[in-house]
Amino acid sequence: MTTKIKDINPYEMAVKQLEEVAKFINLKSSVLEYLKHPKRELIVSIPVRMDDGSVKVFTGYRVQHNFALGPTKGGFRYHPNVNLDEVRALAMWMTWKCAVMDLPYGGAKGGVAVDPNKLSLSELERLTRRYAFELIPIIGPEKDIPAPDVNTNPQTMAWFMDTYSMAVGYTSPGVVTGKPIEVGGSKGRVEATGKGVIFVLTELLSKLQKDIKNMRIAIQGFGNVGSNAALEAYRLGAKIVAVSDVSTALYDPNGLNIEELITFINTSPGKQLINYPHYSKITNKELMELDDIDVLIPAALEGVITEDNADYIKADIIIEGANGPTTPEAEKILLSKNKIVVPDILANAGGVTVSYFEWVQDLQSFFWEEEEVNKKLKKLITRAFEKVWTYANEHNVSLRLAAYAYAVSKVAKALELRGIFP
Repeated sequence: MTTKIKDINPYEMAVKQLEEVAKFINLKSSVLEYLKHPKRELIVSIPVRMDDGSVKVFTGYRVQHNFALGPTKGGFRYHPNVNLDEVRALAMWMTWKCAVMDLPYGGAKGGVAVDPNKLSLSELERLTRRYAFELIPIIGPEKDIPAPDVNTNPQTMAWFMDTYSMAVGYTSPGVVTGKPIEVGGSKGRVEATGKGVIFVLTELLSKLQKDIKNMRIAIQGFGNVGSNAALEAYRLGAKIVAVSDVSTALYDPNGLNIEELITFINTSPGKQLINYPHYSKITNKELMELDDIDVLIPAALEGVITEDNADYIKADIIIEGANGPTTPEAEKILLSKNKIVVPDILANAGGVTVSYFEWVQDLQSFFWEEEEVNKKLKKLITRAFEKVWTYANEHNVSLRLAAYAYAVSKVAKALELRGIFP
């Protein structure tokens, strides 16, 4: 039986990963202690007037983990399971993600404990605007720059940016990224995380002297990341044999038509795979354990690969499209079976990288074409992968340990150079 996500404390998982790499790089105990703790945590009550006139109060969070390399960066999500420890973990992972990509940011993350599917569009707007207003003391283009995450999107970012702009008295597009292009967003941002996942996969396959056209792929999660990763791989000639969302998983050993599937999801009132009339329906558990796939891409929530199901995963390559989908105990099992696990802080860094591009474009009010954005993204992703791959092979360690070693060392060096105030 698969361990439920709620049984796993993501912050404890993140700290355990940090402690493991700290031993490997002989990190000073004082620096380790510093990095275990987020710099700032804000919990806010968010009263929202519902369409029927009643008032409901939701709980929102924003955690800023570290400022050593620059202002903090990270998305915010709407999900019933959002809690402080989850947001702490995600903020810490963002610190390492930005560092491994050599971006001038620290990590942050936010969220509201809410089921957005139970809110109308106007209720969602009121929720977003009040959440944004509550965060104004700690956010800003030079402080902390939010972005989309689970169940948030460009429209959410537009409301957030407008609320902040109304409060400060001038339009400030640089306060968030992932906005619609019409209000300062970057071309290529929506697809960036999913594209980045496949850029990493193709780099890995090149090292292994394999062709993506010969790969059979299963993707757990068909939101923004999963669907765009599926589409990019499909267009490169890979066979996507299974995809899933919260409602079901679709499977066809001959491959799914991803373009048709995405069109259906975008036009279907329910926007769920279970309503798709074709292909076999299987469970998410069955998708994870398919024996006819080469690559598994977990692209939904954290903690889906655990010590309880890791032994049943047949794919030789696991690319972490989601944040923290693999527990440390599960990874030990996968590595003992010679599986290759590409860690989230490298595999899904495409989103924050293009968010960085968007922020830069907003600050200078000069925007790039999508071709240039994708070219720059591929350059940075390729450079980061090469760095991690080389380190892993030189030190005979996993890709995760290599990525963490580089990222934590970079942040630790910045901390030591800056010192502790006062």
